[in-house]
Amino acid sequence: MSPPAGEMGSTSTNNIPRWLQLASSADHIDSSLSLLQARERTRNNARKATRPQVLPSRVRQVLSPSASNELSKYYSISVGANPDNLWGNRYSNIEPYDRTRVIVGGAVGALADGSVNSTVASLDGRYFNGSWVRELFGGKWWIATQAPLPQTSHVFLSALLQPIHRPMTLDSATSPPIPSRVRTVVQLTQNFESGRRKADAYFPSKPGQSFIVPPERGCTAPSLQVTLLESRTLKESRCIQSKLKVSIPILQSNQDRAQSVIFTHMLYAAWPDHGVPEEEDKESLLSFLRLVDETNKNTSSQDAVSDPDPPIMVNCSAGIGRTGSFVAISSLFRAFGLFNMSSLSASLPRPLIKYPHTLPQSPLGPLPKEFEDDPVAQEVDSLREQRPGMVQREEQLVLIYELLVQAYSRRGAC
Repeated sequence: MSPPAGEMGSTSTNNIPRWLQLASSADHIDSSLSLLQARERTRNNARKATRPQVLPSRVRQVLSPSASNELSKYYSISVGANPDNLWGNRYSNIEPYDRTRVIVGGAVGALADGSVNSTVASLDGRYFNGSWVRELFGGKWWIATQAPLPQTSHVFLSALLQPIHRPMTLDSATSPPIPSRVRTVVQLTQNFESGRRKADAYFPSKPGQSFIVPPERGCTAPSLQVTLLESRTLKESRCIQSKLKVSIPILQSNQDRAQSVIFTHMLYAAWPDHGVPEEEDKESLLSFLRLVDETNKNTSSQDAVSDPDPPIMVNCSAGIGRTGSFVAISSLFRAFGLFNMSSLSASLPRPLIKYPHTLPQSPLGPLPKEFEDDPVAQEVDSLREQRPGMVQREEQLVLIYELLVQAYSRRGAC
């Protein structure tokens, strides 16, 4: 799908770098869409071979036996597709890759006082439909996940209550990543959209109120209490920002006081499912992007901070379309200095920071040479390597190019 004629060129090109002018042309975007779709079809065929209900013969029509075995192992979703874990998937066709899935440690795991449960790093931890994803160009880690279901709210909150360990990468082989704790949750979907449920509430709507959240069936972890401390509406960012506390009630924690953590929940209210924000809402999305980045770096509510910019947990409904788009935009804004407009330079041909060496090489090989100067296509393809279907819709890919153009065109006024 191409942008409407003239849409990408409606702003002044004086401030827009040459690579972006070329990459945001209708012909290039069409080529990018075709290439990315073809590569995702190959991944999807490989994923199908690891679903219990799908016969491998259906995939062998597309892949040779040797290629099928190699790709299916790399793109396996066998854990999420296991019948024992289907309860944890909001949608029946969206599961995390085995190699990038977030594993939530045992009954409670490591808590705010620093004590560590030995099950935290265990591969036998609780199932959670979430994926570790790292920005290709910005370098930041995220947890991309679906909107919690009633039966998955406990494991979702448990991932906030305990410290988390980012995956080992090539650049951390000699220095293991320090434990971190999620303190910002971004939600890109309303609970109801067009009359259909897209997310379930897991915290109350009035400050001072609490929900008691029980664990999933078969889990012996204690129930959790989540309390809304405060909430405010930020009109410029179309955002409802809430501060919440999640804790183990004293009677269940075997402690003299309740163990708890505080996190910030940020709901962006102007992004429809299977689509993109309206033209008049794109400025609010730019504002929201910067607000999320600033909020996650704010350590004022933390007693002790070992990571000044910890991973952010982000979800829409399925955790792929809007979620992938938001991560991709954030990565490119971070890499090109677009979060801090005063430092922006239109003359930069490439991102300020580049981390491709820290991510595994795709078994599909690199993108063709004509996409070497298109970081948007590279970023989206990299995200799809880490969670299926990221940046799900054609118009969402176009949105990424548009917002980059818009951000550069606005720099003269900053």
